[in-house]
Amino acid sequence: MTGATPTPARTPDADAGAVYQLTVNGTPLTVEGSRPTDSLLHVLRDRLGLPGAKNACEQGECGSCSVLVDGMLVCACLELAEAAVGCEITTVEGLTPVGAEPGDAALTGAVLTDVQQAMIEAGGVQCGFCTPGFIVAIQDLLGRVPEPGPLEVREALAGNLCRCTGYGRILAAIERVVAVRGNGR
Repeated sequence: MTGATPTPARTPDADAGAVYQLTVNGTPLTVEGSRPTDSLLHVLRDRLGLPGAKNACEQGECGSCSVLVDGMLVCACLELAEAAVGCEITTVEGLTPVGAEPGDAALTGAVLTDVQQAMIEAGGVQCGFCTPGFIVAIQDLLGRVPEPGPLEVREALAGNLCRCTGYGRILAAIERVVAVRGNGR
């Protein structure tokens, strides 16, 4: 040896034990036992018990894990959980019906949003695996662009993959929501 100090052996959980707080769906939640390399997806599903964001590709290619972080649509599999400290995270479980107050515990998850209802009515949910990611992406799109054109819709959903519906029913659901919201003005 050349006099270098040996590095102690590390156990697989040597980095485990970080404790921090995330604000998810308007509620501060404590994360315990997280590693610095844990993705936001892993922490949401496995540490906080929020299974809505799905674990599919783990490469940011399918959109199944879509969530909003400070109002920006992101793939939770690509975000480090610790990087979201101080941010507002919204998952599919935290989407609220139009006109409801965000974070209203009595409504969150208890009443379908217009996007969720339209997806059911249009048959845009088949196996359901991609559905939460689509719903978050659609909610994001319609929050930014109340009456998107066909190209805006396709661009907004380009990061979400579905193997069951062929997208026609998902697009029909969006048209339903735009029509209903437009009639409410």
